Amino acid sequence: MDMHMMYDQLGISRAVYEYGETVLRDLKERFEAIDQVAEYNQAKVLAAMQSNRVNATHFAATTGYGYNDDGRDNLERVYADVFHTEAALVRPQITCGTHALAVALSANLLPGDELMSPVGAPYDTLEEVIGIRESKCSLKEYGVTYAQADLKADGSFDYDAIRAAINERTKLITIQRSKGYATRPSFSVTQIGELIAFCKSVKPDVKVMVDNCYGEFVETIEPSDVGADMVVGSLIKNPGGGLAPIGGYICGTKECVDRCAFRLSAPGLGQEVGANLGLMPALYQGLFLSPTVVSGALKGAIFAANIYEKLGYACVPNATESRHDIIQAVTLGSREAMVAFCKGIQAAAPVDSYVTPEPWAMPGYDSEVIMAAGAFIQGSSIELSADGPIRPPYAVYFQGGLTWLHAKTGILMSLQKMVEAGLVKL
Repeated sequence: MDMHMMYDQLGISRAVYEYGETVLRDLKERFEAIDQVAEYNQAKVLAAMQSNRVNATHFAATTGYGYNDDGRDNLERVYADVFHTEAALVRPQITCGTHALAVALSANLLPGDELMSPVGAPYDTLEEVIGIRESKCSLKEYGVTYAQADLKADGSFDYDAIRAAINERTKLITIQRSKGYATRPSFSVTQIGELIAFCKSVKPDVKVMVDNCYGEFVETIEPSDVGADMVVGSLIKNPGGGLAPIGGYICGTKECVDRCAFRLSAPGLGQEVGANLGLMPALYQGLFLSPTVVSGALKGAIFAANIYEKLGYACVPNATESRHDIIQAVTLGSREAMVAFCKGIQAAAPVDSYVTPEPWAMPGYDSEVIMAAGAFIQGSSIELSADGPIRPPYAVYFQGGLTWLHAKTGILMSLQKMVEAGLVKL
C-alpha cells in the first residue's frame, strides 16, 4: 500500500503529507478523549430512541397538513429526551439556523420587550433579524429593543456590564455558544451555565436562549442541562449527522416551544401541522450518526490548529485548548491566504472539487465572504467546509468533515495550496 502515491493522486505532495504525519504523532491522547465523549453521546442518543420505541412506521412519509404524523411527533420526543427538555420542535420547515433562531426570538418577544446579549455582538445574519442593520420584519420594526454587554478583552464575561444591561424590559437573553465570525473563544457548557445562573439571579423570570449551532455533542452535556430555556440549532450542522437535507430544532420548556410552534405555523395550529415529506429516515439516522460525525469534525479542527499554529498562524482555539464547538478559526492575515486556504478545502471535496471559490457579496453579510464547500447537501457545514468575511484580521473558519479522514485530507490540501501560492514554506 503506497499512501504517498494515493495522496499524490489527490494533488498533495510528499512534503505536505509527511508534515501532517509529524503533527499527528502528538495527537493520539486527544483523539482518544474525543472518542470517549462520542461513545457517551452515542449511548445517550441510542437510549432516547429506544425509550421512545422508534420503529419502521415512524419513517413513513406524510404530505399536506401532516395531521397525525407519528414519525414527526416521535422524533420531537427523541430530541426532547436527548436534550433533557420538556418539549422540542424539529421540522424540515425550519430552513436554517438563522430561521430557527428568528422563530425562537420572534415567538418569545412582544412589542415593548427587550432582547439582551451578554456575549457581545451576534452572528452577522442575526443583525437583520434583530434590527441592528435595518431590515423589513425585524424585531426592531415590531417594537422589540436590543441591548448588549460586550465581552472583556480576554474573552470573558463582563458581569458588571451584564448586570447594568438587564432591566425591567429585559424579556429574553440570547447566548451564542460558538464564535461566529469573531476570533473569540467559544463557550463551554459549564461557562454558559454560570452565565445563565448569573442572569437569572439578576432577573429570575428572564428567559435564556442559547444558539447551540456547531456545539451539539462536542461535550457530554448541552446548555439545556444547565438552565437554558431554549437551545436552538440547524439540522445541516451537527445533529443532522450529514444526512438531514434541511431543518432546524428548538428544544426547551413547553411554554417556549409551544410559542415557537405557533410562530412557525399559525396561532392555534402549532405542532399539529407540518408534513415530513418523506424525510424521517434521514432525520432519525442523521441524529443517530451525529456523535460519531461530530467526533471526526473535532479531530479535524484539532489537526488544523496544530498544523497552522506550528507555521506561525494564530488559531482560536489554539493547538492545546479544550474544544466546545467544531469550528477552528485560523488568522491568515491576508485576502490571498484566505483564498488559497479555501481553494484547498474546495479541491478536497467529493462534490464540485473542480470549482474555484471566490469572495462575493453574500446576502445577510456586510462584507464580501468566501465560502468553500463541496457538499452533498448545499450549505451543510457539518460537511467539510471553510469560510470567512474578507476583512481584517482575515481569519478563515474551518469546520466539518463527515469522516475524520476526509477532514484530514481537506486540511492537507489547504496547506498544499498555501505552499503553492508561496505563502508557506515547510
